[in-house]
Amino acid sequence: MPKSTTKRQQNATDQLTTTRRRVIAGAAVALTGTMLSGPRRARAATTKVRFLTNWYAEAEHGGFYQAIANGLYAKEGLDVALQMGGPQINGMQLLVGGAADIILGYDIQILNSIEKQLPVIAVGAAFQFDLQGIMTHTDINSLGDLKGRRILVASTAYTTYWPWLKQTFGFSDDQTAAYTFNLQPFFTDPKLAQQGYVTAEPFEAQKHNVPVKFFLFADDGYPPYTNTLTTTTSFLEQNPDAVAGFVRASMEGWKSYMQDPGPGNKLIKVDNPKMEDDQLAYSWKRLNDIQVVGGGDAKTMGIGIMTEARWEKTRDFLVKGQLLKPSTDWKSAFTTKYVKDLKIML
Repeated sequence: MPKSTTKRQQNATDQLTTTRRRVIAGAAVALTGTMLSGPRRARAATTKVRFLTNWYAEAEHGGFYQAIANGLYAKEGLDVALQMGGPQINGMQLLVGGAADIILGYDIQILNSIEKQLPVIAVGAAFQFDLQGIMTHTDINSLGDLKGRRILVASTAYTTYWPWLKQTFGFSDDQTAAYTFNLQPFFTDPKLAQQGYVTAEPFEAQKHNVPVKFFLFADDGYPPYTNTLTTTTSFLEQNPDAVAGFVRASMEGWKSYMQDPGPGNKLIKVDNPKMEDDQLAYSWKRLNDIQVVGGGDAKTMGIGIMTEARWEKTRDFLVKGQLLKPSTDWKSAFTTKYVKDLKIML
């Protein structure tokens, strides 16, 4: 997120902003719909894993599709059924309800679930930071320059990144207005700024020949991971080897995808025929440029790594913003056991 009812609520209170994705008509599918599973090795897979993403198939899921395409899950003895999320799919609810075994979560959503005493736990993070940020016109040189400027944000911002922006830059609620997932107001008003996803809104601006700047929150210290592999404590206790294999194969898939996205992109387009090649190419390049998979701690500790220090920073800003109770057992929200010794380097 987060993830509650929309993808963004699924990804930052399920991930913060349906902004990043153009809603792809007809692509939403129910959990009971067709699931994509990968090529089988000679030996039969021994453990079935139902894996739910946080949106329609896209480059941000490329490593998981690559792991299917290259038989990496099968090599671990796993029969992985990959299911797309969507704006009407509440991943956390489906996970806790037993309809999925592993989902793509978001740190804020996971911590909020722990506060509610839900039995969930993060076991790895495909992305070292959130892809959320603010898109501005070219006269802006930093996030700090936006103090007092009108900024369009979605309602989920108020329970995710907006409190952090207020804490960090002194922004105020009266400078916000509703983001309706329409870029036209931004295009026509040179003083307006708006939330965005590094792989989405700037791409749309580029298509409309509108020069923009994009300020990634993570560059100024916004702490959450994203595309966080999340399961239930019961599934983890009953299937520790399967979870370990899933994490390992997923991170190998991301390593492969960031080097050559071809195999994964083919399967993305099978699941999501509306996904266009130029969007996939743009997103893949941006993911590489900002080193979201192999940067940060992953440079020295390996793809998928999480640290207690980073989780604590997320917990601290949530508590300061009164978005999380100080008594929440935040350390139970994650385990580094399955990533700390992987050392899969990009």
